Amino acid sequence: MIALSLAEIAAVVGGQTHDIPDPSVQVTGPVVRDSREVVPGSLFAAFVGERVDGHDFAPRVVEAGAVAVLASRPVGVPAIVVEDVQTALGALARHVVRRLGATLVALTGSAGKTSTKDLIAQVLQRKAPTVFTPGSLNNEIGLPLTALSATEETRFLVLEMGARGLGHIRYLTDLTPPKIGLVLNVGTAHIGEFGGREQIAEAKGELVEVLPEDGAAILNADDPLVRAMAARTKAKVVLFGESAEADVRAENVRLTDSGQPAFRLHTPSGASDVTMRLYGEHHVSNALAAAAVAHELGMSAEEIATALSEAGSLSRWRMEVTERPDGVTIVNDAYNANPESMRAALRALAAMGRERRTWAVLGKMAELGDEALAEHDAVGRLAVRLNVSKLVAVGGIEASWLQLGAYNEGSWGEESVHVSDAQAAIDLLRSELRPGDVVLVKASRSVGLESVAQALLEAGAEGEVAAR
Repeated sequence: MIALSLAEIAAVVGGQTHDIPDPSVQVTGPVVRDSREVVPGSLFAAFVGERVDGHDFAPRVVEAGAVAVLASRPVGVPAIVVEDVQTALGALARHVVRRLGATLVALTGSAGKTSTKDLIAQVLQRKAPTVFTPGSLNNEIGLPLTALSATEETRFLVLEMGARGLGHIRYLTDLTPPKIGLVLNVGTAHIGEFGGREQIAEAKGELVEVLPEDGAAILNADDPLVRAMAARTKAKVVLFGESAEADVRAENVRLTDSGQPAFRLHTPSGASDVTMRLYGEHHVSNALAAAAVAHELGMSAEEIATALSEAGSLSRWRMEVTERPDGVTIVNDAYNANPESMRAALRALAAMGRERRTWAVLGKMAELGDEALAEHDAVGRLAVRLNVSKLVAVGGIEASWLQLGAYNEGSWGEESVHVSDAQAAIDLLRSELRPGDVVLVKASRSVGLESVAQALLEAGAEGEVAAR
């Protein structure tokens, strides 16, 4: 964070200082909410959770080097006491962002936010110091923590914004007003909470409504609900996609033998070829979105193409591809799932498999409301249409819908199976995998299927799977 004294911070957040001998002492390190992340100079934000109260860690964090605690009650060590820690954190982020000379880039969408954010960051880092959201910390706590990690040297601040209802993105943009806003897509993620795609579009479009006249709205030309958001902004509109009308577009899109996308990138200032290190054709749209942001910030087509070709995955459990010593390839995409990302992952699996045997280990897609049965059934059917060799549906009723969809589409019989939990899936795969197989693991975060991927990697390291 930019250096601020405890007195300045107290004034910004409307707090009272307690047990602070010298209010002129500065916070020079990061603002953190996890006591394990405290370093000398930190400010520790004490949140009260369902299981843990951050205030209980106050003596420990000060001993570890924290300058003070941002708290909702006195804690017996240097503290700034406020009525609500979350509100205070947001106010501090708003203050810091307004003092920065950085350009703020915000992005939202139903699918691909984190992967696209990681691509944007890796491209912009070629141009100037860039701070970006770690992982998927895109809510009312994670976003201000990210903004507060910026320093005087930061030139680009890339912030992922999530929403579970109307007004959520507007709240986040009030804390960190963007100059460039990117909307990737409007899908069915969280449709059970929103009530429909039109309501999702209404919420996502809050981002472009707040952009200044000298800003830019980067919109997906291939998604009608996103493209229609052009009418909701006073900023310049830049379209990306495979549409001929897109300002930044891809031509000659193809997949390499290993399932990595390649294409010709076209921008208003030139064209250049891209071959990505990531897996799956869905990353083409993500790459075009990143390219549109980078072009708007002054990078050439050649610079962007080089950066995209060298960019990797920065966030865990998102199409992490690992080949075991025995030739089994594990694709760990277990961080989260919705219908759009599930279809993209299955298509990537099919492209990677080619003449190899492929396994789709899939679980529940959460928060789909009345659409849950139809969407799980459709994913099971798609697995058959893509000629995935084996489907392992893991979990409760949603998994049974996946398995039934596959069975009804192709009469797979023994080629699709429903197992009760992750351990059952691990036991099945350990007994049946053979060298050369490709295994995709994907479900909503609550299912915890990353344990399947981890167990299979450990089994490969131990040489459990013999050649068959």
